[in-house]
Amino acid sequence: MEPDIKIGLEIHVQLNTKTKLFCSCPTSASEPNTAICPICLGHPGSKPVMNSKALEYAAKLALALGCKLAPTVTFSRKTYFYPDLPKNFQITQHELPLGRDGKIALDDKSIVGITRVHLEEDPGALIHKGNHVLIDYNRSGIPLCEIVTTPSINSPSCAREFLKKLNTIISYLDIFDPNNGVIKADANVSIKEKGFVRVEIKNITGFKEIERALTYEIERQKESEVIQETRGWSAERGITYPMRKKETEADYGYIVEPDLPVFTIAEEWIQAIQSEIPELAQERAARWEAELGIDKSDAKIIASNKRVANLFEEVAKTTDPILAARWIRREVLRVLNDKGKDIKETAFDAQHLTELINLLRDKKITNRIGQKITEKLAEKAFSPKAYVEENKLTMVGDEDELESLCKQIIQDNPKAVSDYKSGEKKSLQFLIGQVMRATKGRANAQLTRALLEKLLEN
Repeated sequence: MEPDIKIGLEIHVQLNTKTKLFCSCPTSASEPNTAICPICLGHPGSKPVMNSKALEYAAKLALALGCKLAPTVTFSRKTYFYPDLPKNFQITQHELPLGRDGKIALDDKSIVGITRVHLEEDPGALIHKGNHVLIDYNRSGIPLCEIVTTPSINSPSCAREFLKKLNTIISYLDIFDPNNGVIKADANVSIKEKGFVRVEIKNITGFKEIERALTYEIERQKESEVIQETRGWSAERGITYPMRKKETEADYGYIVEPDLPVFTIAEEWIQAIQSEIPELAQERAARWEAELGIDKSDAKIIASNKRVANLFEEVAKTTDPILAARWIRREVLRVLNDKGKDIKETAFDAQHLTELINLLRDKKITNRIGQKITEKLAEKAFSPKAYVEENKLTMVGDEDELESLCKQIIQDNPKAVSDYKSGEKKSLQFLIGQVMRATKGRANAQLTRALLEKLLEN
């Protein structure tokens, strides 16, 4: 059955190289128009020289996406006239992309096809200030890897999931620096009821924004006349807006780049690149599930963040891996989310996290105490074992001691007891909370519940 919505994505990933794609200018510069030269500005007589590291990174991504590599590396000129393009053409790959026919599997088992993966140079950057437009050519010539999907995505949420999975693969390959680089997506979207007239939305940044932009555009197409055009996305206003009539490939006047030779790709080089591709997130999660018995959901979520996955593997070597996975997924990731930080920006380390999980495993501390220690470990490395001893935080698990305290709590809260016996079961949670408060969170929660239930039935 033909889908009601067709979405295809074109994703541009800035490759983490020290120099530009066809010259030796640095890819990082603090002041505008300082990382430029005759080559990236297209001066007459200047000749481009390909950056081999950029080619290696792009090939690594293509292979990780299951693409078949082309037998040669061939570049083309894409001609168009715009202020941020000093040469009036962009060097890209058109006739023969570096990689073809890859795919990414989504969680619902659907497959998003990858039509092509190719290298190209970035144009410059336009900076809009009031009534003026400034141009910074530092970006001109920075290496980009473009990933083009088939129109096999049929909802905004699927587009967001695809981008998350692609981003995970990119992070595992270490070819992109999220602190200095950008990942942008152009989206082509069309709907059945308007005859699948294709509209392109340019330069959307962020997984949430791609979902918002597509959701808006689909509703707009349902309610309005649709023409083939290019539109922009305003995150502030939450709308797409018209930019220009959609160009066709013929408009760009592609020709093979005459200043760059055609490079033959050797099989030995492909094998060397393939050998450098690490175990990716999906494979890693499957291995944990099979070898360590990790819950499938825990494994998938932990593996999706390479640094968190590396931390888990270190911790799992010397403690209960199932408990470690559960704790890292629920508590470590909670702390990272609350603080809005990447794990490398915290003090988390395998040694002290293992020590904490061993305390939880041996029931030396309660989960509540463990949560508080986890929050502190994000800020500063210290010994959880020593901290528990110094602050007298060891779990109260002695049955006689707890039973005596539960009796006192029951005696001090007659209304809660009466409510419980009248059928207000939530009153039990209140009484448990009073025990926890009296022990500063050190009481064994399961034992406390069992003792209170027993005493309240008498």
